[in-house]
Amino acid sequence: MGVTLAAGETLQLVNINPDTIIFTLINTLIIFLLYFFFLHKPVMKILDERKEKIGSEMKAAEDAQAEAEATKAEYAAKLKESKEEAAQIVSAAVKRAGERENQIIAEAQQEAAALKQKAEESIELEKKKAINEIKDQISDIVIMASEKVCEKEISKADNEALIDKFIAEVGKE
Repeated sequence: MGVTLAAGETLQLVNINPDTIIFTLINTLIIFLLYFFFLHKPVMKILDERKEKIGSEMKAAEDAQAEAEATKAEYAAKLKESKEEAAQIVSAAVKRAGERENQIIAEAQQEAAALKQKAEESIELEKKKAINEIKDQISDIVIMASEKVCEKEISKADNEALIDKFIAEVGKE
């Protein structure tokens, strides 16, 4: 394959020369051997160190993540425990408030019963006093009526007049 030039010459674009191929293969082999003897071990050592470093960093990251998850779980448990404790405190406070409410109601009922009893006793005492006063007044009236009756002999007209007078006097007192 070639390109024809103006002067009639052909120029070869692809030229296969066995000497060049052999020389290129020998150069490649020499470069490979130099690499293998001088660079392979240091490069592999650097790659192994890098691999170990990445492995240890991955392990540290996994450990940190596991520790973070453990801490998160611990905080979640503490939060749950705190919520339960708060609920128990509120429940206990509500229970104590209910007990105190019942105690106050019982005390108020006892006071009311005592006041009612005292009022009933006071009313009963006043009632007895009033009855005794009425009895005393009736006794006085009966005594006055007896005195009047004893003073004179009473006719039917006198009896009616005495009753009217008695009623009038009782009405005044």
